[in-house]
Amino acid sequence: MKTLFMLMLLAAAALAAASVAGNQPQEKLGKGATMPESPKNLKTATFAGGCFWCVEADFEKLPGVVEAVSGYTGGSGDNPSYENYGQKGHVEAVQVVYDPAKVSYQELLDYFWRHVDPTDPGGQFADRGAQYRSVIFYHDAEQQRLAEASRQALTESKRFAKPVVTEILPFTKFFPAEDYHQDYYQTHALKYKYYRWNSGRDQFIQQVWGEKPAAAVSGDPKYTRPGDEELRRKLTPLQYQVTQQEGTEPAFKNEYWDNKKPGIYVDIVSGEPLFISTDKYDSGTGWPSFIKPLEPGNLVEREDRKLFWKRVEVRSKRGNSHLGHVFPDGPPPTGKRYCMNSAALRFIPREDLEKEGYGKYLKLFGPDAAVKQ
Repeated sequence: MKTLFMLMLLAAAALAAASVAGNQPQEKLGKGATMPESPKNLKTATFAGGCFWCVEADFEKLPGVVEAVSGYTGGSGDNPSYENYGQKGHVEAVQVVYDPAKVSYQELLDYFWRHVDPTDPGGQFADRGAQYRSVIFYHDAEQQRLAEASRQALTESKRFAKPVVTEILPFTKFFPAEDYHQDYYQTHALKYKYYRWNSGRDQFIQQVWGEKPAAAVSGDPKYTRPGDEELRRKLTPLQYQVTQQEGTEPAFKNEYWDNKKPGIYVDIVSGEPLFISTDKYDSGTGWPSFIKPLEPGNLVEREDRKLFWKRVEVRSKRGNSHLGHVFPDGPPPTGKRYCMNSAALRFIPREDLEKEGYGKYLKLFGPDAAVKQ
């Protein structure tokens, strides 16, 4: 069904280009290569859960995940393409690079189970066939042990009336999918949302787990992400574009780039505190810039290659809002520049902190506290 959906949505020219690109190595990884282990002690995990657009989108929302790449694995044939990967025995899968200091493999497993139907041996949701079945591919003995224990625990929980049939297999080779499949939920947002809703995935997650897909991570319950309809009512068109569609506002023509008042900046979506005026400085870029976050645990950083060069995107943890990017060209003592969009922030003046529920930050403003300008 997904293949038919693609044929209906993609123009003939795009399909032709994709066919040419099918045997080309992706910029991130060479064909047949595994995700390299980063010198920063990042780890790799591989999951199959049906449509890789959806699995990639879900994992990229999980704090601690640095990158998720759609691809093909599990078969015996080399150089698979979207047109023939099923015939070569591969499944649609996603390879996840994660920071074990921020999210454990056990947490990845728990997250995976909550975003698939582990009782379906014939595919996932609207996508039918062995190439869409759910599989956990382990990279080492410890991942195998944790995956098998996790599956056993899910079975014993009696969450599902039918048997849990998700396979646990050794990882071999991973082949990144064609470029147009990567970040599809962002590059083709409307088509992706239409496909996902009609697939039935989210409705299943809601029914089984009683929560929205890619649910907010644990933390202060007052900092939550509203549903999309509420966000559209609450946010201006620019705020929605920036936070939900990863847009960028104009430089020097935004609300806070030159704001010198003492106070804190919170996520416009969730309200979680992000930055403080005493860490704000004039970077000359035309966007509000900070040397460090007020609450590092409220930020998620991940690799961004959408402009064909590597950047580090910054998102809010519970709101999952796109905020901006962080660069290594800031002033001492951190040497970092957190370059944010004003449209993603709400400024709370120092005098309003108590009544707004952020009174604990008042102690950070001494009598001589001033914005670094």
